[in-house]
Amino acid sequence: MKAADLLVQCLENEGVEYVFGIMGKETLDLMDSLSKSKQIQFVNVRHEQGAAFMADVYGRLTRKPGICLATLGPGAANLLTGIASATLDHSPVVAITGQAGIERQYLESHQYIDIVRSFEPATKWSVQVKDPNTLSAIIRKAFRVAQSEKPGGVLIELPENLASQIITTQPLPVTPIPKSIPITQAIVNALTLINQSKKPVVIVGNGVIRQDAAAELLEFVVNLQAPVIHSFMAKGILPKNHLLNYFTFGFNKDDEALPLIEEADLLLVVGFDFVEKLPKDWNKKSIPILHIDPLPAEMDEHYPVRGELAGDLKETFLLLNKLDIPAKPWVPNGNLKERIETAYQLHLDIKGNQSLSIENVLTVIEGLTTEKTIVVSDVGAHKVSIARTFQPNQAGTLILSNGLASMGIALPGAIGAKLACGDAPVICITGDGGALMNISELETAKRLGLSFVLIVLNNSGLKLEEQMMQEKFSHSFGTDFGNPDFVQLAESFGIKGFRPTHLSEFEEVLKASLNQTNEITLIEVIQD
Repeated sequence: MKAADLLVQCLENEGVEYVFGIMGKETLDLMDSLSKSKQIQFVNVRHEQGAAFMADVYGRLTRKPGICLATLGPGAANLLTGIASATLDHSPVVAITGQAGIERQYLESHQYIDIVRSFEPATKWSVQVKDPNTLSAIIRKAFRVAQSEKPGGVLIELPENLASQIITTQPLPVTPIPKSIPITQAIVNALTLINQSKKPVVIVGNGVIRQDAAAELLEFVVNLQAPVIHSFMAKGILPKNHLLNYFTFGFNKDDEALPLIEEADLLLVVGFDFVEKLPKDWNKKSIPILHIDPLPAEMDEHYPVRGELAGDLKETFLLLNKLDIPAKPWVPNGNLKERIETAYQLHLDIKGNQSLSIENVLTVIEGLTTEKTIVVSDVGAHKVSIARTFQPNQAGTLILSNGLASMGIALPGAIGAKLACGDAPVICITGDGGALMNISELETAKRLGLSFVLIVLNNSGLKLEEQMMQEKFSHSFGTDFGNPDFVQLAESFGIKGFRPTHLSEFEEVLKASLNQTNEITLIEVIQD
């Protein structure tokens, strides 16, 4: 068989269901091989960046690598933003690109750039196939690297002249990634630290969701009885009404949860990724750290580790929960929980004739979501409001880009989410800026017969950037733009579009849209 056939067999061997991408001359052999697969569906997208975002969210929700495909040169370069986003948000993704034949790579050659070197800073591993007989080993390694903590992007480049070569190798067996647990002495040290503390605080990060350890952590928290705060991407681990839930931290300003950290005498930092917020921004007093994470700690003056439990989080908490965890109940000064709830507008009393403010809209959305509902947020001013106000019903159902924080992820991300969790309702929230970056993927979603709700918050500008410029320079520049009629734009794609004028109308439209099983709905919300 030819090398491209083996590559597809290796993908099938890894359990791949979807490949998101755009074909090109240098991937013709691979496309021919994909066309014969009875297991893998090729999703022909409208832009390679969309393909990478789809693979990112698909990988995040399924916890197995999402696959994206592009040809050489501009096609491969268009993947880069999405792959970098996946790496910084720790989503497992494998990107496969074509390349010019090896015989012309030493020349100045049409569409040839060194893609492997270009992707190295944005991936965990980037490799060019130089011998087609190594394909089986490369694919197996790529999947293990992409999935191992901390997950991220991997690039495999297959030169055009190698894809058609005849080879005899076979896919390698798929084996599980080994799990580790902390050593006994580390656990003894951790319990000693907890025993000695009077005001511990638990800081929860996205690693808890990645390692499916939310239930085990919750049991630990109930035993410890200490306050808990979440990073943006970890929201939902503690239910909204849990007495120990002090909600979210990590904001650039008005971070109401920071007094909780400053009053603590020990921080139990669990599965937290520094890419969300560096310790210098939230641990200015250098409060001692008990680091609980799959990987050893990165230490600096603002992350003074006094104890360290490095290992699989689910297994670590299963082990801890068998031990005698000392209860450390305490309440922060100054009615902090109530202050956070008020500042984050968590209990709005909404009425139908109220304005379509982002907080009112989020309160309506929260009221209509179930444990299965997946909410995908784009990047923009609204993401900050979502991080503060919106409370998901279950961990892992709110999808945010917070590492690279790339605009344009929401619409392709909704496609990846729907393909990953077909029976789950999906709500995509985007600003007008982010929406138009990848609006062409509406055609992809329509062609695939998907159903989800796309909410476009239209304020005719980059409002977060405008606010930052106003604060720094007392004026703004380069933040305004015009927009199409989003309702008419939706209809041009063959989907329903609505523009509610008050809150009760928005609620009515959203409720009806969520009951649709085979349609996409766009709801434009004009923001003052």
